[in-house]
Amino acid sequence: MSKINLLPWRVELRKQKLQEFLQVLALVAVVGVGVIGLVHFYHVKLIDYHNSRNQFVENETKKLDVKIKKIKELEKKKQQLLDRMRAIEQLQGNRPLIVRFFDELIKALPEGVDVTSITQTGKNITLTGEAQSYARVASFMRDLDASPWLTKPSINQIQGVNEAGLRISKFTLHFSQVIPKTGDDEGDNK
Repeated sequence: MSKINLLPWRVELRKQKLQEFLQVLALVAVVGVGVIGLVHFYHVKLIDYHNSRNQFVENETKKLDVKIKKIKELEKKKQQLLDRMRAIEQLQGNRPLIVRFFDELIKALPEGVDVTSITQTGKNITLTGEAQSYARVASFMRDLDASPWLTKPSINQIQGVNEAGLRISKFTLHFSQVIPKTGDDEGDNK
């Protein structure tokens, strides 16, 4: 009689509890996998959203880079046009100066002095020529110094040469061109 189990209901209760435990365990596993799947799906959606935002920012940045490049090109063209305008204004403003220069040079040039070449660098002028005597070169320098448009005459070189039986003085002279102040200019500045 020892082999007779008088309490088979306990074994069945254990089996039933084990089966319920396994069912609950499977349910918890399914719910856990579902929750993990939902969290993963949510994170994937967040990553996709941020990737789309990043792509949008990159596209807008590329558009802005193109616009910035166009703006730089326009600024470069603007600067070139401004430089051209300044050059034209300067040429227009200096146009009467060359006429005034030659007018003053002719007024200061005494008889017996010939000019062979004129070189101008900015406002500095180098003049080479021939004169019949040293006195005529000195007179030319005094007349240049007396001119309000020409100033600071200095002789660089003068030498006497005999050509065709005549004594000729060859010279090189440096002076500067200035724009004198007039009464109208001073009145405008005040």
